[in-house]
Amino acid sequence: MKEIFQIFLAIFLAELGDKTQLATIAFASKYGWWKAFIGAISGLALVNLIGALIGEKIRDYLPLEVIHKFAGILFITFGILMIFGKL
Repeated sequence: MKEIFQIFLAIFLAELGDKTQLATIAFASKYGWWKAFIGAISGLALVNLIGALIGEKIRDYLPLEVIHKFAGILFITFGILMIFGKL
C-alpha cells in the first residue's frame, strides 16, 4: 500500500497544473465538470495502463538504473523543447 501511495503522490504532484489539467479545465467549461472528469480519467487511465505495461516489460530487458537515466534524459529533453516553444 505504501508503494501505491508513493506513486499516487508523485503522479498527483507531477500532473498538478500541467497541460492535461489545463485542458480538463477548458473541457469542463465547455461540457461540464462531470463529462470532463470522466473523459480525463478515462484518457489518463488508458495512457497510464499502457505505460505500466510497457514499464513492466522493459524491466525484463534493461536494468532499473538505465531506465531511470533514460527517463531523466526524456524529461530534460521535453523541458528544453518546452522552453524553446517546440512542444
